[in-house]
Amino acid sequence: MKKLGLILSGLAIMALAACSTKVTSSWRANNAQQLQKDQKIMVMALVPQKDRALRSQMEDFTVAEFRRKGYNAVSALQEFGPGEFMKMGEKQAIRKLQGSDVGQVLTIVMVDKGREKSYTPGYAYSPYGYWGFWPYYSRWYNNYYGPGYVTYSTRYQWEGNLYDLKSGQLLYSVQSQSFDPPSTARMAVLYAQQVVKDMAKRNLLAQN
Repeated sequence: MKKLGLILSGLAIMALAACSTKVTSSWRANNAQQLQKDQKIMVMALVPQKDRALRSQMEDFTVAEFRRKGYNAVSALQEFGPGEFMKMGEKQAIRKLQGSDVGQVLTIVMVDKGREKSYTPGYAYSPYGYWGFWPYYSRWYNNYYGPGYVTYSTRYQWEGNLYDLKSGQLLYSVQSQSFDPPSTARMAVLYAQQVVKDMAKRNLLAQN
């Protein structure tokens, strides 16, 4: 019974890991200063048009995570609507943002979304060789010819870039991956937590 409990605990840990979101790499400009809490940070997510709800989730949860640390963050979707910048040029868009007292812009871009297929054999490998010929042979026979199953998983890749609006400088860039999220809302929550945590670790945000 104890052994079964350990197995179930291990499977639970694996399941949590399988649907995780994590930062894979990040970069901070050498001259980037820690952001001031009174400056407005605008979060702008770019996702395929069919995933409009995901855009709202990515912006809203990232804004909430910034605010939890005391920063003045706003969502571009909430502030301007879904299509405000589509027909604007660079100068016009920057004037629009500066007119709203925005100091920095964090863009969140879905750079890739893929569906992966994997096959799991009916029996997992274990070291049966020392038990003799037939246990070893039959185990591998079942491995190759026994019934297995196919699973599908979804992988998202994200890139976030933080720009200073006045200078146009790229202050910070972060790449992350979400694997098989249970829901887009949960993915957005984990994304916000991991990215804001990484920004604080790189001394772009105050630790408290």
